[in-house]
Amino acid sequence: MHNIQLAVFDMAGTVVNEDNVVYKTLQKAVNQKGLGLNLDFVLEHGAGKEKHQAIKDILEQVDAEGIESEPIFENFKVMLNDAYDSLTVTSFEGVEPLLKQLRSKNIKIALNTGYATVIAEGLLEKMEWTKGVHYDALVTADDVLLGRPNPDMIFEAMELLNIFEPENVLKAGDSIIDIEEGKNANCGITVGVTTGAHTRSQLESAKPTYVLDSLQELIEKLW
Repeated sequence: MHNIQLAVFDMAGTVVNEDNVVYKTLQKAVNQKGLGLNLDFVLEHGAGKEKHQAIKDILEQVDAEGIESEPIFENFKVMLNDAYDSLTVTSFEGVEPLLKQLRSKNIKIALNTGYATVIAEGLLEKMEWTKGVHYDALVTADDVLLGRPNPDMIFEAMELLNIFEPENVLKAGDSIIDIEEGKNANCGITVGVTTGAHTRSQLESAKPTYVLDSLQELIEKLW
């Protein structure tokens, strides 16, 4: 058995099934500037990042001279709020039993995300998830100076939950940058899951401990 004391899970595409609405909305916001980018391109260059940084990185990859990121980001936030108002949000199958089992073994659960806090809390409210029942801490891009792939959100979760050694931490996410974040924090286990932004081959390129098709598979890896 691995001596994991804290499991840090990315939200959208990892535990939260929201049909990639964030990146579809990001795609629309960027393409309003006439760029014509497809969703795969947006996912490749923007997945897992704080969303303003994602827009900047996407613009750097294309001929976007003279296009400012700030107005796109402000428009994106408005568009995303509208999209979420009518969106049905659920957790992926098997996630809630997994979290319950982890917590029954005294493993703390932290959720971390490149979203703003208000968006993350809105998702949790839609799913009717409660702190202390489904998870122990929420850390968002608003809580740290440096977003992924920097390890600051993981370190913040460790501090909040009194976990002192990164080797006792598991990080799971659906994008390469989630895995890089975990490695940069020196997490004992890093996990890529194919339910979201990146494919199995993309995730494998980051060399995580495991690549899973469902978080349900995590139990058999840990015990």
